[in-house]
Amino acid sequence: MGIGACALARSPVKIKTFGLGSCVVITLYDRQERIGGLVHTMLPSISDARIKDKPFKYTDSGIEHLATEILREGSPRKRFEAKLVGGAHMFENRNLNIGERNIKYAKNTLEKFEIPIISEDTGKNYGRTITLDTSTGDLLIRTILRADKII
Repeated sequence: MGIGACALARSPVKIKTFGLGSCVVITLYDRQERIGGLVHTMLPSISDARIKDKPFKYTDSGIEHLATEILREGSPRKRFEAKLVGGAHMFENRNLNIGERNIKYAKNTLEKFEIPIISEDTGKNYGRTITLDTSTGDLLIRTILRADKII
């Protein structure tokens, strides 16, 4: 899956997304039900959008929609665990800081919904490819010229 997409699955499915630079991926997982999902967002807030027809493109609305989908599957919000990946500084223009803003909006939105962030791999200046394992909730993070990492 790519930018502006959302996926939800039960164990034993693995969900993979790539091309993660200044974008942020937020995963939500329920260990008891072994159901999880991720959203690959590109911009911080849907409130800044003129056309609001793609909620998964935006960090705040993407998290809200993903949480709603997991709730519909019967998982209570109190069991959600979040992981946060991406938000790299990929552009020379320091005024943009899209990655940093995406991270900030993700953390603020998760706090608003009282969903704890149990792990993160954010910032830096390199891209990532991630795979969510719905059997365990583990995130495999792959980068060029760096060792694989599991959070």
